[in-house]
Amino acid sequence: MIRLFTSLLLTAALILGACGGSAATDSKLELTSVDDVQELVAAPPADMLVLDIRTPEEFAGGHLAGAINVDYYADDFEAQLRQLDLEVPYVMYCNSGNRSSNALPVMDSIGFAEVYELDGGIQAWYSAGLPVEQ
Repeated sequence: MIRLFTSLLLTAALILGACGGSAATDSKLELTSVDDVQELVAAPPADMLVLDIRTPEEFAGGHLAGAINVDYYADDFEAQLRQLDLEVPYVMYCNSGNRSSNALPVMDSIGFAEVYELDGGIQAWYSAGLPVEQ
């Protein structure tokens, strides 16, 4: 029930944000292929962070090297995002892309400058045979 409520809230935020008539931002938020994310994490900008928005249990099962975990289903998910540096670039992913596609408009509304969402989530990463750390 909480997950459904969270999804409904995020959907409403997206719709309201799209209709809000707010000024255009300079943010760069884009769906990014596994190959492009692999290149980003292989030679990242000095300040880039990798953000895993799966549950702590999923994170413990394997994650991209150096990733930090902010649980999408946590009651304070948005508050935790607000504590992050908005100006550094992020690679962000979940399990399959559902949560990350819902989180991207939230990150945009908060003011994140640059977010690369891993298309297909960590499942796409696994399918490509790429390494994870425990």
